[in-house]
Amino acid sequence: MSPEFLVTSLIVVVIPGTGVLYTVSSALGGGLRIGLFAAVGCTLGIVPHLLAAMLGLSGVMQAGAVAFEVVRYAGVAYLVYMGLSMLREGGMLQFDDEAGPRGGEQRAWGGAMTAVVRRGVLLNLLNPKLTVFFFAFLPQFLDGEAGPLDPRLMGLGAVFMLMTLAVFAGYAYASAAFRTFVLGAPAVRRWIQRSLGAVLIGFAARLAATDR
Repeated sequence: MSPEFLVTSLIVVVIPGTGVLYTVSSALGGGLRIGLFAAVGCTLGIVPHLLAAMLGLSGVMQAGAVAFEVVRYAGVAYLVYMGLSMLREGGMLQFDDEAGPRGGEQRAWGGAMTAVVRRGVLLNLLNPKLTVFFFAFLPQFLDGEAGPLDPRLMGLGAVFMLMTLAVFAGYAYASAAFRTFVLGAPAVRRWIQRSLGAVLIGFAARLAATDR
């Protein structure tokens, strides 16, 4: 595990993207626990891309223009959906009581947490560029050629996932700490909600415009 890999991975993870934006908005909207569930969902969403890279399937994705475009535009549509939901009043970014479930609310609260995780998974799952990124990124830090499901790649992928979870949890914690100020300022709340929605739509436009 080289220092170069750790430093490069940290830089990649820290740079704000759709996953960071989703984690921040979730923590601002529902508190630390919801932000942490969002971080878990975003982390789980990179597992299929890591597996595809380890199996060498990114070459298939690159060669299969139709498959790549279907996944890409599904991701674009999902980002636009999330962005528009935040732009609307009462959209995805909800500012509710952070307290946990009470009595009969247990099942509804559990369902809400599942939905938070599911959205995080879909957010990263529907980005085909991640598979190509991992296929090009991970082998640079190996000595010699990597085979399918190479244990060394698995180790690098596991470290990358742990780093992603830790950094996103940090974003969730910082956003939850800012939450009290946001709750006390409705104008700030609306501005943040609409700004995050607009940024997500911007990410959708960038994904739609980039080539394979």
